[in-house]
Amino acid sequence: MDSARIAVKTNNLGMDRHEAIKLVGEWGIGGVHITANGPFAPELLSKQDRKDLVKFVQAQGMTISAIMMWGGQVDLSEEENWEASIEEGKRLLELAADLECGIWGAHVGIMPTETSDPGWDRVVRAMAQIAAHGESVGACVAIELGPEPPRIVRRLIETVGSEAIRVNYDPANLVIWPALLAKRRGEEYDRDLAMIQFEPVEGVKTLGEFVVHCHAKDAIVKCDGQHQEVPLGTGWIDFERWTSLLDEAGYTGFYAIEREVGADPVGDIHDAVEFLRTL
Repeated sequence: MDSARIAVKTNNLGMDRHEAIKLVGEWGIGGVHITANGPFAPELLSKQDRKDLVKFVQAQGMTISAIMMWGGQVDLSEEENWEASIEEGKRLLELAADLECGIWGAHVGIMPTETSDPGWDRVVRAMAQIAAHGESVGACVAIELGPEPPRIVRRLIETVGSEAIRVNYDPANLVIWPALLAKRRGEEYDRDLAMIQFEPVEGVKTLGEFVVHCHAKDAIVKCDGQHQEVPLGTGWIDFERWTSLLDEAGYTGFYAIEREVGADPVGDIHDAVEFLRTL
């Protein structure tokens, strides 16, 4: 893989955000994936601050691959905080546009599988409002995969019908979430069924045309049904197959390394960079 297509989610490095950007710039990669909280929260960044951040990243020889926010804190299928979440989403789209990436990656909640569920209508109406704002400012919300199978995400995209709703493809989440959902329901985890329903790699065939950003992350589910994120290339994801399918779908964007656990995040993420370079 061309190093120019590799990015790192810098808040995972466990250090000052600006120092993290400098560090990964030294690794010779093309992008940084920025979480829009803490010092990079929309409400703390003026228009000038946003321009300065873009220039700072460019000075390290990189661009911003996408921003990330809503890592499970928001569920647009629920009534609670529904309107406030929509307004927050609009501010995040404005930030993505100002940072010149135009992509905001987000978990938008757990979408109901049945369209008759009132939660489905809430998700559709919320995403329609968010998408309309995205179209007006020149940015999209890229739904991060995980809580629902790819076919459900595609149904939402086609239902709303806006180019401002796209996909942030995280294959590891499609390993993790079936195990998590089985545990919540008090059910035994069935690997074969989970792979058929959630299609961690083969789901590209369903969603490839909508993918604008990817998370490079790996995971397994242990014998006791507990999910575990693992270093890139050591889990269940067939990265050669996954990237090949994305190539076939016409994807030319970033693969942003996300490493949310582990005692040595810098070492794990650097190793992940080297792993992607071998693909």
